[in-house]
Amino acid sequence: MSDPHALLPTLTRIAEALERLAPPALAKPDLGAADAFVWHPGPPARLDPVPRVSAVNITLLQGVERQKALVLENTLRFARGLPANNAMLWGARGMGKSSLVKAAHAQANAEAPGALALIEIQREDIRTLPELLNILRAGDRRCLVFCDDLSFEREDADYKALKSVLDGGIEGRPANVLFYATSNRRHLMARDMIENERSTAINPGEAIEEKVSLSDRFGLWIGFHNCDQDTFFAMVEGYAASFGLPATTDELRRAAVEWSVTRGARSGRVAWQFVQDMAGRLGVKTGA
Repeated sequence: MSDPHALLPTLTRIAEALERLAPPALAKPDLGAADAFVWHPGPPARLDPVPRVSAVNITLLQGVERQKALVLENTLRFARGLPANNAMLWGARGMGKSSLVKAAHAQANAEAPGALALIEIQREDIRTLPELLNILRAGDRRCLVFCDDLSFEREDADYKALKSVLDGGIEGRPANVLFYATSNRRHLMARDMIENERSTAINPGEAIEEKVSLSDRFGLWIGFHNCDQDTFFAMVEGYAASFGLPATTDELRRAAVEWSVTRGARSGRVAWQFVQDMAGRLGVKTGA
């Protein structure tokens, strides 16, 4: 029988090697260091503070009054310590979905400085969302976790991770965390993905319902739609007035129509890009 003492050096080396392979424990993040952070799952996992969030004033967001009221009310309730819902903002491109989330966060902190931390998680890191929530669960500060342009091309671990978080799991969603997402898709899934389930599943109806129901797990499900010309003009004129552009309404509208035709679209994003271009031509600084 081998001498157990002779095995001790070997066992020690194995233990040390395993320690080197194990990811380092994430130090408790200082959520008071900034009002916004970007989540990097690593290794090592970390929350990088963002000194200044790129956000527009919520009053500048035109043509989305109902959506603005819903998101702002929900966000302010959460910042005040009251119950609130996870939210998905879906629909037309360039209509201010992500801008509204950032503007609502800024408004909440304007009313109560430091009340709410905005934490951005990238689409490709959604599978690590449970890990992020476990880290935030230990903190006291209220956190709004935000994923922009969320969608799924196939059923994978990412889809399951989000479903688990929205369902709450055995632990439930942390009381100090809310989850917002934006998507160009109504149900987060590509149409061909849903159709594929219809053709291959044993119970097609149940399989499709499982895919579509992911959106239903958001308490707030807010649609954004393409704007008409009057709304587009309101967006342009609102931005122009905010920056003090020396141009008449007729001049703005004529130039804005030409700009939108060359872009093949009317949206808040197109209006913003037009005003930035016009401000540059007129020699007006916008700070953007």
